[in-house]
Amino acid sequence: MGAAHSASEEVRELEGKTGFSSDQIEQLHRRFKQLSGDQPTIRKENFNNVPDLELNPIRSKIIRAFFDNRNLRKGPSGLADEIDFEDFLTIMSYFRPIDTTLDEEQVELSRKEKLRFLFHMYDSDSDGRITLEEYRNVVEELLSGNPHIEKESARSIADGAMMEAASMCVGQMEPDQVYEGITFDDFLKIWQGIDIETKMHVRFLNMETIALCH
Repeated sequence: MGAAHSASEEVRELEGKTGFSSDQIEQLHRRFKQLSGDQPTIRKENFNNVPDLELNPIRSKIIRAFFDNRNLRKGPSGLADEIDFEDFLTIMSYFRPIDTTLDEEQVELSRKEKLRFLFHMYDSDSDGRITLEEYRNVVEELLSGNPHIEKESARSIADGAMMEAASMCVGQMEPDQVYEGITFDDFLKIWQGIDIETKMHVRFLNMETIALCH
């Protein structure tokens, strides 16, 4: 009885921390156990056999994001060697659909958290900035996974995205001014008006309500 009570207390605590329902936590726990091989933690190599990730053009970035201390809320830089179930839920909470019953301020905060996760995927050296070239490369990588877009077209779209980002973030620069890269505030400007819900999903979880950078 004590053990069951303790388990339910733990689930309630996780519900409060992550916003997932008890049913979602149970489903995610089953998926966690599959990924970890029934071990208490997941390591990077556990993602090697996930079919939906295998063909994703930014597979390495997605896997890295799961171990990024910034996303785990454990520090400003560095990567964890392994993650436990609570860490897993923390990462998955970024992909939870935005609750439309929240007030405007809370919706904006939720959207900002999702965008911060994406920003960290682009900002691989954790310096708080993304160079325009890095931004262009990631856009091209994302497009390369679309069978309907030819390589040259993907490159042209990526070039256009980089130029658009430059015009939004850099504006009118002085001749001797050097642009050091896209900050998170710049990133928010770039994504303003874009439906973030359609850009982030995690199919390999087999959960229709959660979806990963596609």
